[in-house]
Amino acid sequence: MGIQAKSGISVVIAEKSPLLQASLIGLFAGDDRFARIRMTADGLDFVEAVAEENFDVGVIGWEMPNLDGRGVLQSLRGRLGAPRIVVYTGSANADLPRQSMALGAAAFCSKSEQPEQLLDIIVAVSGGRMAFPFIDVSGLAKDPLTDLTSRERDMLATLTVGYTNQQIASQLDISLNTVKFHLKNLYDKLGVVSRAQAVAFYLTECHPR
Repeated sequence: MGIQAKSGISVVIAEKSPLLQASLIGLFAGDDRFARIRMTADGLDFVEAVAEENFDVGVIGWEMPNLDGRGVLQSLRGRLGAPRIVVYTGSANADLPRQSMALGAAAFCSKSEQPEQLLDIIVAVSGGRMAFPFIDVSGLAKDPLTDLTSRERDMLATLTVGYTNQQIASQLDISLNTVKFHLKNLYDKLGVVSRAQAVAFYLTECHPR
């Protein structure tokens, strides 16, 4: 689903709600600053759209099926020619603007704002600007888990309660080989070589006394 015009900003949006998709299409249709609008249903479809075509700005949710906002931002980090990303979400998590910025997003907009604000933010981002609510940037480098995927965070949580690989596989409904794969990636990102070191890292860096 999408709209096209002769010139302007090209945008691809990841939005899981068909009702909101239709509302956004109508909103963009009345603004001649935008040339092409394409809708995708989830984060995975959005990443595929990035691989298939060039566009100026991407708008993604945070809580999406198949691949969430964190996963999308992580998959685009360092990708040559990747679009600038606006995180557009109704989540009440007050830390999401900071997390989004740390993961490379260009802007953050809450769905509680007037819809027209999203359009203005997209225009600003297409011009090379960033747009975020107030963020204490001193904390951007303090989250040691920023680079972990949702699955890796789940994996770390199971380690802290002493689960074996078999118990992790059962708890997360994945195979033993998949457990080993995620553990290797987790250890690499944390800079450790064992589950004991991973747990120690979590306890000292994420929950210091």
